[in-house]
Amino acid sequence: MTLFHLYIPVRAFLKSYRHGAVSKTVLGLRVWDLRNISPCSSIAKPSSMEAILRKTVVPLPTYEMRDKSPPPPESNSLELMHFYKCLEKEQRLEFLEKLSHDFGVDHKGVSDLAGKLLDFQVRDPATILQVEDRLRYSLTPRYRHLLTHISKVQGGVKFLVDLRADLIEFATSKISDSPHMRDLNGTLKSLLSEWFSVGLLRLERITWQSPCEILQKISQYEAVHPVRNWTDLKRRVGPYRRCYAFTHASMPGEPLVVLHVALTEDIANNIQSIVREFATLDADEDVNKINAAIFYSISSTQAGLQGVELGNYLIKRVVLELQSEFPHMAQFSSLSPIPGFAVWLHGALAQHKKEGRATELLSEQEWMQVEDVTGAAPGAPAVEALRRLISTSEWIRSERLIRALEPVLMRLCAWYLYGEKRRGYALNPVANFHLQNGATMWRLNWQADTSPRGIANSCGIMVNYRYFLQETSANSAVYLQNKVIKSSEQVMGLVSQFQKNSKL
Repeated sequence: MTLFHLYIPVRAFLKSYRHGAVSKTVLGLRVWDLRNISPCSSIAKPSSMEAILRKTVVPLPTYEMRDKSPPPPESNSLELMHFYKCLEKEQRLEFLEKLSHDFGVDHKGVSDLAGKLLDFQVRDPATILQVEDRLRYSLTPRYRHLLTHISKVQGGVKFLVDLRADLIEFATSKISDSPHMRDLNGTLKSLLSEWFSVGLLRLERITWQSPCEILQKISQYEAVHPVRNWTDLKRRVGPYRRCYAFTHASMPGEPLVVLHVALTEDIANNIQSIVREFATLDADEDVNKINAAIFYSISSTQAGLQGVELGNYLIKRVVLELQSEFPHMAQFSSLSPIPGFAVWLHGALAQHKKEGRATELLSEQEWMQVEDVTGAAPGAPAVEALRRLISTSEWIRSERLIRALEPVLMRLCAWYLYGEKRRGYALNPVANFHLQNGATMWRLNWQADTSPRGIANSCGIMVNYRYFLQETSANSAVYLQNKVIKSSEQVMGLVSQFQKNSKL
């Protein structure tokens, strides 16, 4: 454990010590809560799983009683939450499979109503609409009411977010991919999308004066450029920097998605100038030196909110905040990593080697340079030498290798971002995110991230996605509807070079 990780908890302790009366009250509540909740060891998990589901998942009220049935007691929801938290991973899977399979839709009732609807097509519109409404109600899974009731108790929304994270993990790891589990996941995602709609979110600016717990979570959740120590964190929320997060009233103290912004004179072309080089911690910001906002890190913190749109709304809200603070600011851009490029490139090299098409990936002159620098023989040996070079960070230490590889890697990276697609949209997830928001693929930057992670993931290349505010709506529409990527002359020039020199 580093001094940085000790610092924030100690600071939190000292802060709470100054509020002793409050601490005692909270402590008293915690003791009371613990006395009234059975320890996990007392739960007979396998034998009581069916019983607790039968108790907490109440039957679907009849159509006539749908708005008049009293809600179940909160203790039912709290009991289920405590029960689930005490289960091991395998038991959680069994629990969710039982919940999704045994407490879903009444398929026989749905079939009967569907038949009635067909028979009633000759009746008057009011009768048809009522039968349709009954059918719609009958399609509600029983467990949906349970999820709704859980959301209303303290800690319930956070519990459901974590429960969906389990569902996603089970599906991703192929442990369970049953249609009932997929339906449960879809139902929960739909509910979370309603509960976390943008109108219910609160935008918070994180500063060094923010609560210690929030600062600690901002540090822990940073997924793009890890925070090294407390000084690093202090600088990232200090002068010429902004940090914003969306929070929700049902999850106090939990940032949902975090955006880090650098305030610069020009659009940055490397991450070192942002996370490694800083003004002094107590410098006064010079407004005349702030012309651009660089979104250099955005991190979702809750795995269970995957697929719930938050990040795009956060960027739009932050743009409005910055325009209010700096009315003259007109340049908004990301400085984004390119995860997946190195993996894609390794695959392309391996495929060319296997198929004996080495000359198609690079130009003849470029292959000669690779052979000269590595000492490899032409053909397959040169391809293997290039693949080995890229799989390590050693090449970044040689100026000669850097010069030889720059045109090759920049061209291939441009094609990866622009030309490699999944269902017609950009294969790269970061590119797809910004393009959906209406950004322009504006500039590729060589040696923009020379950290070990940057070299391993994207050969050190980063990309600016530029937000031209008057064009974002049109760009987003044309990308989503027609799968057209708006790109700058620099990017299209590199793509044209790829198409001329390569035959992937």
